[in-house]
Amino acid sequence: MADTTKPLTGKSSIGTWLEHPVGGPLLRELLAQGGQDESALKPVRFFALQRLVALSQGKMPQSVVDDLVARANGGVAPVEVDDQEETASTAAWVERIVPGRFEGQTVVVTGAGSGIGRATASRIAREGGRIIAVDISQERIDEVVAEHGEADIVAVIGDITKPEDVERIVSAAGGRIDALANIAGIMDDMTPLHEVSDAVWERVFAVNVDGMFRLTRAVLPLMLAAGRGSIVNVASEAGLRGSAAGLAYTASKHAVVGITRSSAFMYAPSGIRVNAVAPGPVATNIQATFASELGQQRIGAAMVNLPPLAEPAQLAASIAFLLSEDGTNVTGAILPSDGGWSAL
Repeated sequence: MADTTKPLTGKSSIGTWLEHPVGGPLLRELLAQGGQDESALKPVRFFALQRLVALSQGKMPQSVVDDLVARANGGVAPVEVDDQEETASTAAWVERIVPGRFEGQTVVVTGAGSGIGRATASRIAREGGRIIAVDISQERIDEVVAEHGEADIVAVIGDITKPEDVERIVSAAGGRIDALANIAGIMDDMTPLHEVSDAVWERVFAVNVDGMFRLTRAVLPLMLAAGRGSIVNVASEAGLRGSAAGLAYTASKHAVVGITRSSAFMYAPSGIRVNAVAPGPVATNIQATFASELGQQRIGAAMVNLPPLAEPAQLAASIAFLLSEDGTNVTGAILPSDGGWSAL
């Protein structure tokens, strides 16, 4: 039960807010305005309310949190004192940059304009790497370049499903690619096999499998010539289980796992490491929609065990580790970066 003797603040956990006799109705009212209920907050129940500002990607601005805090305390925002510091379960994770870890290296990052790709490009750039930042959105990629004015970032507007764009990506690297982060991907509509449309199946495989395959195939000759390289593919919990998404996405991520393991075996003698990261729920701009009643019933029920939502920068930390020399002697690994979901 919530302790009603203490004022609610932005540092109070979402669970505390929901259990509070005043804060609970206020938060549920806010959710209802967006067509949701408190089940949407289950993965972040132990997070401080304040963290929703960053995790919501603009959908919940600071002014909304400030208004909630004031309304929960009779119109006056309380002073946050030291004993209201976040606990280990609610505190924001703090990124720790490793200066110079990618110095002198050229790293291709797909999906670099948003989510995990953007966080990965940012981290590697701040650790000294030269980034070939690939995205289909000019606006998003321009933002990435602007945010890292001192970094060496080559922006490539391209679609990895198009062979001509794959050629432009490799050409932009200028003959050297030390590492490749295959992060670009899309979700399906949670449909089971008998309801999957040709359009959904083909589009999901085009991006998640075919595009990744073609770009990696084009990059490998440069790594083989150099006698070294590192590749990290983004799989998913859906690549480890059957209850995390619809058929198309699940099958595509199982394919990513297979490509990763086969390539790790084939290229280990050539000094090329190939690994994958399998994220659980992450705050990105990839949204899941349910176009199937059966999908909603089955997958929705399985989601009750979701771990807390991760931030893109947390996945970037896992990816950067595997891409870098810190991942030495690691190849063929499928690293679940999922808050423990794969252990359930």
